[in-house]
Amino acid sequence: MSERIYLASPHMGGGEQKYIKEAFDTNWIAPLGANVDALEELCAGYVGKGYGAATVSGTSAIHLALKLCGVGRGDTVFCTDFTFMGSCDGVMYEGARPVFIGSEPNTWNMSPEHLERAFAAADKRGKLPKAVIIVDLYGTAADYDSLLPVCARYGVPVIEDAAEAFGGEYKGKKLGSFGALSVLSFNGNKIITASGGGMLLTDEKSQADKARFWSTQSRENRLWYEHREVGYNYRMSNICAGIARGQMEVLEERVAQKKTVHDRYAEVFKQSALGVFDPPRGDANYWLSVGVIDEKSEVAFSDVIAALSDENIESRPLWKPMHMQPLFEDCEYYGDRTEERLFARGLCLPSDTKMTEEQQARVIRAVKGALEK
Repeated sequence: MSERIYLASPHMGGGEQKYIKEAFDTNWIAPLGANVDALEELCAGYVGKGYGAATVSGTSAIHLALKLCGVGRGDTVFCTDFTFMGSCDGVMYEGARPVFIGSEPNTWNMSPEHLERAFAAADKRGKLPKAVIIVDLYGTAADYDSLLPVCARYGVPVIEDAAEAFGGEYKGKKLGSFGALSVLSFNGNKIITASGGGMLLTDEKSQADKARFWSTQSRENRLWYEHREVGYNYRMSNICAGIARGQMEVLEERVAQKKTVHDRYAEVFKQSALGVFDPPRGDANYWLSVGVIDEKSEVAFSDVIAALSDENIESRPLWKPMHMQPLFEDCEYYGDRTEERLFARGLCLPSDTKMTEEQQARVIRAVKGALEK
């Protein structure tokens, strides 16, 4: 069996061991510590936000962002429909209800037109959402020039889910800087990783302080353990933060490597039945190279995935839209089924930054073989 080629696996840069060793040498391996403080400053500074609060996951950071927006039982939150479940989990944690906004064909991200429709309907009912979660899908920026004014007109805060997009930009500004609150992820398959972990970003010190308070079990400043609010065990460990701190040193390199992988696929498949998605502005982080098989082709995405699996190569379908998930079958949806068509014909290609040109050639041969059957 040939060596396994992964979709997107951790890629250490070399500096991680230094920060981990510091944590061990100082016996500071529990939550909090110098690495956590430094990582919060690094991420906030890189993106252009004032403050960061490091968490155990991107999902937990979104949950805290929703709480900071005052989301509670009976409220609604507008969410990107074409995304990973973690974007919406926090809405359910708080007893609120998601309303799903469909995709535009240009970026595959939230459609400004569908967002307008959802707001008009909510305004007519006299029940506006407490927040709007906008995702930067597969590392590509949403159309913020169109989306943000809509949300501002209705006075509803934006939470930017940049979990897949760290290192990408939108018209010269780093992704993660566009929400009133923004979220990053350091999960094992992200462009840089801490084996897990996330980050909440804000320009308000009071919000960062409150997020840190909630994420450390809402423990009051007393000699004994005293709690007046519900809290969570959401704080990142000093060890994980050390890994992420080292990974920050190679973030730009990883973005360049991801783009190289994408560009090879785009060139090879440009005359084929597989259309590789090309970010419209070229300023994505190219986290995953994704494509859609032409509807005229009799080949299904599952055929390509099976052919890759036979060659010990990992791939997967595109995200299944949230409005199609059994959990959300009773939730409102505003869209035109664009994301359904993408899900029906699309797949994610191996985008591992450790993948060699020879390994990528293996992937390409397997995909071509599947497409030509």
